[in-house]
Amino acid sequence: MHDTSLHILQRLAASGTFLSGAELSAEFAMTRSAVWKHIRMLRAEGYGIEARTGLGYRLASMAGRPLGVEVEPCLSTARFGRLIHWHRSLESTNSTARLLAAGGADEGAVVVAESQSAGRGRLGRSWDSPSGVNLYFSLVLRPQLPPGRIPQLTLLLAVALHRALTLLDGELRPAIKWPNDILVGGRKLSGILCEMQSEADRAHFVVAGIGINVNQAGFEGELDGTATSLRMETGRTISRPALLASVLNHLEPLYDRWQQEEDDLRFVQKELEDNAFLQGRTVSVERMHGTLEGTVTGIAPTGELIITTPDGTPCRVASGEARLRK
Repeated sequence: MHDTSLHILQRLAASGTFLSGAELSAEFAMTRSAVWKHIRMLRAEGYGIEARTGLGYRLASMAGRPLGVEVEPCLSTARFGRLIHWHRSLESTNSTARLLAAGGADEGAVVVAESQSAGRGRLGRSWDSPSGVNLYFSLVLRPQLPPGRIPQLTLLLAVALHRALTLLDGELRPAIKWPNDILVGGRKLSGILCEMQSEADRAHFVVAGIGINVNQAGFEGELDGTATSLRMETGRTISRPALLASVLNHLEPLYDRWQQEEDDLRFVQKELEDNAFLQGRTVSVERMHGTLEGTVTGIAPTGELIITTPDGTPCRVASGEARLRK
């Protein structure tokens, strides 16, 4: 979207009433015909803009795009999402957010894209990113904590996601699959990827990327039967701007408390365990010195998955993929 079109949209949204072509022409230093060109561009993007002779233009309806002008009215945060960088298409929101963070972007800045050509998840996997139906966004964070605690952020994000999804639809029953997925009915709805730049004793910044399958109607190939969307689960179209705001609204207070806590994730430990997809299930995890098999019996306050082996020995797993044993 052209920057000027976006600025006109923001002006119309802030006004809440009609603005004349003369007002907009003077404010944006352009001719009335140029203003009309941008109005047509906004209409083509899905924004309902009413035009009346003698009155001018009025924003009548939003397009449901995760732009700042649509997200901001739903926000209750102090920092998170107060600056949103919207893109029609990116290789990866995480890659763009990393560049912004390295350039000094404030904590809470968000990069969101309608589509990604090289979206990625954990372990180098790709993330299917069709245009205009789902949420793909990355959040710049600057935690004042040692690097050893940063992996806990993934689970904190999972809690925020779980709360936002439960608030959206009480019948949804999402589950947190350690360490970074949200499942519904055993199928993947959302994934999280946190990337850090740090020195030995401090994190410079973290980029927290989240993908949520929102309004996708179905999946093909290897994703058929293994992935789902909110539309598929609820039977209705979900507002992407409102959902993005809800995730940020839930995350900011969790994040602030986590930085103040001396006991890591203990304040959300029960919530993590109560909603854990793997809790009580038999799993196997590939480790450097062989395969660990056992039953998942909890999540430690420090974020590790607790697996109890057949001989009753509890083992903590800090990373890797826990696969269900059939």
